[in-house]
Amino acid sequence: MVGDFVALVAAFSGGYILRVSIDHRPIAYSVHASTYLEIFLLLLPFWILLFALLGLYSSSIYEKRFTEASRLFIGSFIGLLSVTSLAYFERRAIFPAHLVPVYAFILAFIFLLIFRNSARAIRVKLFDYGIGITNILIVGNTRIARELVESLANYRVSGYRIVGVVGAKEHTTRNYPHLAVFKTFQDAVAKLKVDDIHSIVQTELYASGESNNEILEFAQANHIAYRFIPGNSELFVGNIEVELFRSSVPVIAVHQTALIGWGRIVKRLTDLILGGLIFIITSPFMLLIAIAIKLFDFRGPVLHKDIRFTRFGGTIQVYKFRSMKQTYSGLTPEEAFTKMGKPELTKPYRENGDFLLNDPRISRIGRFLRRTSLDELPQFINIVKGDISLVGPRALQTAELEKHANKDLILSVKSGLTGLAQISGRKEISFEERRKLDLYYVQNWSFWMDMMIIIKTIRVVFSRAGAR
Repeated sequence: MVGDFVALVAAFSGGYILRVSIDHRPIAYSVHASTYLEIFLLLLPFWILLFALLGLYSSSIYEKRFTEASRLFIGSFIGLLSVTSLAYFERRAIFPAHLVPVYAFILAFIFLLIFRNSARAIRVKLFDYGIGITNILIVGNTRIARELVESLANYRVSGYRIVGVVGAKEHTTRNYPHLAVFKTFQDAVAKLKVDDIHSIVQTELYASGESNNEILEFAQANHIAYRFIPGNSELFVGNIEVELFRSSVPVIAVHQTALIGWGRIVKRLTDLILGGLIFIITSPFMLLIAIAIKLFDFRGPVLHKDIRFTRFGGTIQVYKFRSMKQTYSGLTPEEAFTKMGKPELTKPYRENGDFLLNDPRISRIGRFLRRTSLDELPQFINIVKGDISLVGPRALQTAELEKHANKDLILSVKSGLTGLAQISGRKEISFEERRKLDLYYVQNWSFWMDMMIIIKTIRVVFSRAGAR
């Protein structure tokens, strides 16, 4: 809060200096610098309160930089509107010139971003000196416990120091012999000082309810942060609501996806507006690509239509520019390699994640289209039709769908032209990693996440990252 306060004061002081002191054009109103600053110092506490209402001082915003930036932008804009509204109702001049609030708004957004990112960098640097480290006690012998040990082992990076693991087997801490391992929670409490435990993370429920209550009550009695990670962690990262069932029994309602209600309407409108606009802009390029495909391989169709799965397990025809030679178009990889007399290529193709360097099935124009992602342009037709969305999980084929255990969760929303997997490495990450990203998107959807993915997709396409 103090940092944001200083950043806002610096921004509005800078706006005044830029227009009044540096710019020598006549000003509209005579507002002395001390009067101007005094008004803003009185109003800034309400501005900080607005930031708090937007969740900008919540710990959950720390790792969500795009969300944080968007809320800072909204908060700064609303705050500026409040100041100008005050000037209107009081019928007094607050700004000496009309450009002062414009400069102040731009500087406020820039200074706030710089301060917050600098604060992050300083915090991480202090981890090297053991400052700001959270001591954590992990309870449980589960896959999640092992993942926590691996991800938090280096406190200089994670900011967490594991003071002990309760109930862990040898394979959990094999690579970390320095970690203290306790058979029971009572052993851990007896050997560790209460002040040395800042947080307890329980990764499994014991059969005995008393054992679970003992851990929770210990944390509450000693004012230690307590977190519980359910065994089915993938289920509980979606849209969760705590509500009263039959007006008296508290229950946890877990929705398959956060994309419900008004969210679906907003997403469809975004698809229509942005998708339709991009389709219109790219139509001339698509016409040129279609002509080029006919010139290189006139015998086959311009478009390749592939049957894919989308929301609720429905099937759609996804359009792409044909990149395969007509001879092998429509054939499975096994059939195509056999037809060309090279069945031995099937094994390396499958082992390499359905990819083969210099794949002989692909035409010369097809290689260019795939490398530049231009073969995906016809999918904007699918977007406008409502078959798929701009952003969503990758449209899966039958063979791919059968591989994934959580296919039904992924199919709770429409497939997308781009998604988290595409901006996180595309073919450079494994099939399972791509599906985990799809599942995360489904269960944590937000409008701002869609905007972030669209912006990063533009960067990925132009840098050709992961394109093959």
